[in-house]
Amino acid sequence: MADTLCYKILRDHLVEGKLEKGSPVSIRIDQTLTQDATGTMAYLQFEAIGEDRVRNELAVSYVDHNTVQVGFENFDDHEYLRTVAAKKGVVYSKAGNGICHQVQLERFALPGKTLIGSDSHTPTQGGIGEIAIGAGGLDVALAMAGIPFQIICPRVIGIRLKGKLRPGVSAKDVILKVLERYGVKGNVNSAFEYFGDGVSTLTVAERATICNMGAECGVTFSIFPSDSNTYEFLKAHDREDGWRELKADEGAEYDDVYEIDLSCLEPLIAAPHSPGNIKTVRELEGMHVNQILIGSCTNSSYQDLRKVAMILDGKRVDPAVSFGIAPGSREVLEMIASDGTLEILVKAGARILESACGFCIGNHQSPGTDGVSLRTNNRNFEGRSGTKSAQVYLVSPEVAAYSALFGVLKSPLGNVPYSEIALPSHYMHDDNMLIFPPDDPSGVTILRGPNIGQPPKCEPLKDSYSGKAAIKVGDKITTDHIMPAGARLKYRSNIKAYSEFVFEGVDKSFSSRAAALRDEGKAVFIIAGSSYGQGSSREHAAICPSFLGLKAVIAKSIERIHQANLCNFGILPLLFEKEDDYTLIEEGDDLELDNVFSSLESGKFKLIDKTKGKTVLLKLFASDEQKKMLKAGGRLNEIRGKQCQK
Repeated sequence: MADTLCYKILRDHLVEGKLEKGSPVSIRIDQTLTQDATGTMAYLQFEAIGEDRVRNELAVSYVDHNTVQVGFENFDDHEYLRTVAAKKGVVYSKAGNGICHQVQLERFALPGKTLIGSDSHTPTQGGIGEIAIGAGGLDVALAMAGIPFQIICPRVIGIRLKGKLRPGVSAKDVILKVLERYGVKGNVNSAFEYFGDGVSTLTVAERATICNMGAECGVTFSIFPSDSNTYEFLKAHDREDGWRELKADEGAEYDDVYEIDLSCLEPLIAAPHSPGNIKTVRELEGMHVNQILIGSCTNSSYQDLRKVAMILDGKRVDPAVSFGIAPGSREVLEMIASDGTLEILVKAGARILESACGFCIGNHQSPGTDGVSLRTNNRNFEGRSGTKSAQVYLVSPEVAAYSALFGVLKSPLGNVPYSEIALPSHYMHDDNMLIFPPDDPSGVTILRGPNIGQPPKCEPLKDSYSGKAAIKVGDKITTDHIMPAGARLKYRSNIKAYSEFVFEGVDKSFSSRAAALRDEGKAVFIIAGSSYGQGSSREHAAICPSFLGLKAVIAKSIERIHQANLCNFGILPLLFEKEDDYTLIEEGDDLELDNVFSSLESGKFKLIDKTKGKTVLLKLFASDEQKKMLKAGGRLNEIRGKQCQK
């Protein structure tokens, strides 16, 4: 039988289950990564599991989110991460070394490997031919302990590329076209696999951009073949020994095929407030812009910044525009400093920002009131930039750079001074900001500042819950809505403190209401619309509500990573049997779930709305393995229970 590339790699790593679409399978994980906003909890969970050293091939801990150190919390977190990495056998990437996905691509990712990371944009590594999946920190901790990772065997959507991009059109436009077709919901348990003659015209950096934003569609991962371009990229990084050719078998069949003629694409833009709100730049051309920012894990490669420099060379950005550029890694920064690119950017009027996530997560560079911001990152959710009234648009580096010259949105098509960007035959990689763990960690002491807490303890499942609908929210509630980033990121290691900000941007009183219900012994329920929990992988969007007493999320649909995080922390992910029943329940209604144990086994629940005197039928959104962890009160409880039985 002819296999897709997805299934060939999955088969090589299969531990348990059958490779049948829609079936749960467990796979061996070769590599893991964490970043500092999610990493502290992941390593606290790894410590709680009780392992002395990591058991997978490679584990890397990156510091790239909380690099703006206001107060003691961030530095204390970094010291914990540095010392626990040394103790447990993890490579530590210091603040300033770069964004995890860019550095991982440059230094560690390899064709045919599997990777999970506690960041939703981990699928970036699909650009090098690796199956890379975003997950919650607990799942990453378990993978570091050598425990296989469970996914639903995906349906594979083939995206056939033909032709070649015109100058001024970029890989960003390819993935925006995919988003136009598939949207940001309804793609759970799917994977994108790119194939066709057009693949060979794209560099690894361009492929990585495309795979990065597959996360916005909600697919489990995206992947490109490993070919001669992949070999040249690895060779330029002195890593060609890890190369192997990988592609789908001849005659492989896909569950769906979408064809894109690269030569016909034009510059696209994602308008507020969703990466799936796609328009052509031509439609909005002339729109006044206040701020333009280039960088993030999506578009901060050497190739991206070379294009920007060639557009800006000898020119100045509009004086009314706030213009910043963040190189994706220390390698990119050294490269642009050595070849004159950096000088061009500075002379053009760019502010050079740190090689970190920064503005993408609202950690700095927030727009002004009602400001219009063009950004090359991957998400433009309302308020994510740090300014709720801002209008954030997602564009390619070429659109961003060309628009910066005029202070209005402009299409670069036909206006760029190059036909192709010559890639270097060798990159100036310098690993002095990667700290490799010692062979003997006996002399290492793990440092724990006052901001370092412990994973919260979850109660085993009960057979009945009585409580209230503490909040009712609409469609497309992101994990940014549930747990804000930006200025609140520094509390990620302290669940009690961080839980005070749950739904801060939606309903500031939620946290206190939920805590009061918890303290009265009542269950907290969340009522939600479609695509609840989309966006970032942040497991805190499950941990903190759990700390406040959340027992069940009842929604029209729940996104993959958030659903897994809910199960990991003992929260029931329940879906309306009839979506219209969403309208029957109001915030503040008294709710009751009975016969939970038998309902867990059957997957069928009855929710009694005591206020309305109605019964609503629900279905459980969980695998058989997740049912076990739900009954135990979460995955850590389940693991500890198994350890006690040994």
